[in-house]
Amino acid sequence: MLLQELLYTTAIRAVHGSTGIEVNGIATNSREVLPGNIFIALKGVAVDGHEFINAAISKGAIAIMVNAMPAELADGVTYIEVADTSEAVSTVAANFYGHPSEKLKIIGVTGTNGKTTVSTLLYKLFTSLGYTCGLLGTIENKIGDTIIPASHTTPNPVMLQHLLHQMVQAGCSYVFMEVSSHAIHQQRIGNIRFTGGVFTNITHDHLDYHKTFDEYIRVKKMFFDTLPKEAFALINADDKRGHIMLQNTVARKFNYALKSPAHFKGKIIENSLTGLVMTVNDTEVHFRLIGTFNAYNLLATFGAAVSLHQDKQEVLQQLSALTGAEGRFEYTVSPKEKILAIIDYAHTPDALENVLQTIHKLRQGYEQVITVVGCGGDRDKTKRPIMAAVAGELSDKIIFTSDNPRTEDALQIIQDMEKGLTIADKKKHISITDRKEAIKVAINLSNPGDIVLVAGKGHEKYQEINGEKFHFDDKEIVQEIFELLDK
Repeated sequence: MLLQELLYTTAIRAVHGSTGIEVNGIATNSREVLPGNIFIALKGVAVDGHEFINAAISKGAIAIMVNAMPAELADGVTYIEVADTSEAVSTVAANFYGHPSEKLKIIGVTGTNGKTTVSTLLYKLFTSLGYTCGLLGTIENKIGDTIIPASHTTPNPVMLQHLLHQMVQAGCSYVFMEVSSHAIHQQRIGNIRFTGGVFTNITHDHLDYHKTFDEYIRVKKMFFDTLPKEAFALINADDKRGHIMLQNTVARKFNYALKSPAHFKGKIIENSLTGLVMTVNDTEVHFRLIGTFNAYNLLATFGAAVSLHQDKQEVLQQLSALTGAEGRFEYTVSPKEKILAIIDYAHTPDALENVLQTIHKLRQGYEQVITVVGCGGDRDKTKRPIMAAVAGELSDKIIFTSDNPRTEDALQIIQDMEKGLTIADKKKHISITDRKEAIKVAINLSNPGDIVLVAGKGHEKYQEINGEKFHFDDKEIVQEIFELLDK
């Protein structure tokens, strides 16, 4: 594609060199530059791409997009100065891949908790309804039945446009996409036309990045502010901040709720290990998913499908047969001792409270609830004592351990958590830095019928320590310990 075509509608400040050259690809990482590419220098939180312009040129970049012209300009290279490369990159990528979002119906799901489950349920539901679908999320990206590993909740703009282009080529009709607050703020979803947006909830998270809760809310709201009038905006009416998302949107407005009047109204009749029985707009349905939080996820999925003009009864029939996302309230029982282990991604205070409240509702007698939990390193430190307080209040025994310490000292993270414990909680608490050992001790402390919650990592198959990822799978560890226990 000619560079001048690639730059169409980009707010250009200055150009040095020719825009009549042929560009064969886009790179935002100098290590990934191929001969004939345009390199777009992005200024990130930790790294500034402008420092790697020469490295990109040495690898064959023939055009460079910058926020400000470098002092020295290389011969034979075209330089394009724009006001903000983070904003321009999505325009360039959309131009390069032929604006794929205009050929798809894309539904974005945002919120602190529930994004993965709702987007996964929508993907499974519409697939069961006979559509070829795409999925963009935390666990994996899918194009039809083809799985593409995911490294971020929302990919960077170039990868995102490339994936959408592949989905168009594969014949996808619908794409269900997790939209993180980071992606909204960093303009990763620019130049994507959304058919709908779903808001699940908003709770304490990512304040290491957004600094204040008000800013976190403002960023989430930006997604709904930009929806077109043909799109729908669906929010959780039981979340007290849900209405904020709709204040300035021109999209069609809908809501769902368990407690409030709503377009898509649910009522839980039964909540057990066999699933949920609930009414959805006065129709009684048995679902395979468990817990009040999943009742909300199911209502969000139902509401989005109906907002996309699908038949209500067919949607409920198909939804009743679906399972949720990997690592979301997944449970396994040791054959001999009948100890119930639950693996869940809960890594915020609200998510942990929801899971533990659900567990308490499932208890049939005096079963102990033993919680294994940690907090990630290089992330929001303020939630650590709050997570500990939630675990202390709702668990009979608590084991604090490592999550993904990243570049932080795992023991220091645990000590930050311990500050949230009451004197009474400290008597039922121990700390074990080694996560595998912590899970093993939790199971060994259990009596037949007890419930062990292993929280924080869910679907993740790794543990990140000092910048290195090591294989680690909570479910795999639990099953391994159960096998030894039942011998």
